[in-house]
Amino acid sequence: MALRWIKTMNKDVIKIANCSGYYGDKLSAAKEMVEGGPIDVLTGDYLAELTMTILFNQKLQRGEDKGYVGTFLKQIKEVAKTCKDKNIKIVTNAGGLNPSSMASEIKNILKELSIDLKVAYIDGDDLMPRILDLNKNGEDFKNIDKNIPLSESGYQTLTANAYLGAWGIKEALDNGADIVVCPRVTDAAVVIGPAAWKFNWKRTDYDALAGALAAGHIIECGCQATGGNYSFFKEVPSFDNVGYPIAEIENDGSFTITKHPGTGGLVSVGTVTAQLLYEIGSPAYINPDVIGHFDTLSIEQEASDRVYVSGCRGSSPPSSHKACINLAGGYRNGMDLVLTGLDIEEKAEAFTNALFTSVGGKDQFDEVSINLHRTDKKNPESNEEAMATLSLSVKSSDPNLVGRLFSAKIIELSLANYPGFFSDGGGKKPGPVIVYWPALINSKHIKEYVHMDGETIEVTPTSQLGFKENFYQKNPFEINPAPKGEVRTTPFGHLYGARSGDKGGCANMGVWAKTDKAFSFLYEFLTVNKLKELLPDLKEFEIDRYDLPNIKSLNFYIHGILEDGVSSNNRKDGQAKSLGEYLRAKYIEMPIEILED
Repeated sequence: MALRWIKTMNKDVIKIANCSGYYGDKLSAAKEMVEGGPIDVLTGDYLAELTMTILFNQKLQRGEDKGYVGTFLKQIKEVAKTCKDKNIKIVTNAGGLNPSSMASEIKNILKELSIDLKVAYIDGDDLMPRILDLNKNGEDFKNIDKNIPLSESGYQTLTANAYLGAWGIKEALDNGADIVVCPRVTDAAVVIGPAAWKFNWKRTDYDALAGALAAGHIIECGCQATGGNYSFFKEVPSFDNVGYPIAEIENDGSFTITKHPGTGGLVSVGTVTAQLLYEIGSPAYINPDVIGHFDTLSIEQEASDRVYVSGCRGSSPPSSHKACINLAGGYRNGMDLVLTGLDIEEKAEAFTNALFTSVGGKDQFDEVSINLHRTDKKNPESNEEAMATLSLSVKSSDPNLVGRLFSAKIIELSLANYPGFFSDGGGKKPGPVIVYWPALINSKHIKEYVHMDGETIEVTPTSQLGFKENFYQKNPFEINPAPKGEVRTTPFGHLYGARSGDKGGCANMGVWAKTDKAFSFLYEFLTVNKLKELLPDLKEFEIDRYDLPNIKSLNFYIHGILEDGVSSNNRKDGQAKSLGEYLRAKYIEMPIEILED
């Protein structure tokens, strides 16, 4: 593969760098990316489902002119001159709920700095002004996971935004924009748009678009593609100044993932595979511009910190757009209490009985969650080994019922109940509960608008342009039988990597092998039933398994494990980030032939 790199060094590529994977990511990353080496486009992904509600609260508290990611303005001040000098375009979704206001603020900053850069912004994602009319016209915004219409949720709608695609971004760049401020676009759109602009792709160049979609998905979470949150973290040479990812995209949609020289971290087949598997369901990854079939692509190590991805097939986008809807789900309070030593279950019962008697009973709450986590050990050798955790949480539409009084009642029992009482400070913070409501909306109701130099350009979704539908039928894949013979008991994670994360109220867990023999065993061994056997706390959930033999991987989609999203659930790990490492910690019997391969 090193030879391919030498041959393609002079190929026409667009180098797209990402400097943010979430709201709160490393502030200096933007400056580091534009100064650390040659790039053509700087992107930043700041929006998650919950972030939209954070920005909504920002507007309520600080004024209607807010609702965007303010830290991005600090980054603009740091990089604008360099981007001007090096002709680097900037594309970001930091506009959040108010891209027009953010664009105005950026223009003011550029004026103060005497830097001449053209700023465009995109809107059309906000469904709130039209949601009642849309409902009357047949859009019931049925929850994708629960199959319940929005009208039956019982909650007030706070935000409703369609996930826009990439063509508005391309339109802005076609018209000379240097900075494109986006609202709620798909995470990959900020990469697809610049690639489509560079190579002037048509709407029906589905394979090329699918490749850019895969590239965008890989780099959208920043350092997770360059060694961060990586199962085999001991392979990473250094976690000092972990580099942010760069996608070098070619005309056919193939691309190379890399990072700037002199940075820490790692770009390997493993780190790229892990991120490709992150927060997906079916290998047919749906986007409003194209469906990318992740079970068709190949991943190869091209050179040190350079991974080449090619062959991703694409097909026509669906006739609907996904919508991110956030609802006001009442209020919550809770606390984690530590129980130590003998009679753990009896101590937990004594406390919960006393607590709910003192507050007037459980029935007055909309929801009560009581979970006893038995982390204590018999005959402990340290104080910590004797400890278990009692997690208590209550929800109600009445904020007074789950407010300070409930917390006070817990504290009142600190000297009046079980021996050794103390709290570790954990548990869900008191306050409002946000219910995430994923839904679909017919794309005929969606229009993107590009605003630039006083002009407005309307962009119609691809599915509404009357193109002949194009479907891709993948070829069957033969998998060799798993090795048999003598076995050895060893941790699952000795050979297999995993990455997990949230998908609204659901979660995904991607698992991958490094060798063909290891994958053959994985393919036969890790059925849905076996997964539930290894992780008994998953038994109650419906789980889908998807196979990606092209990258020696499986993906498990776990329905309903996160209830109504990050803000609403009572799990200790509310985003399921640790689920993959939980699996890797389990001991299983593996054929010695695989272990010695």
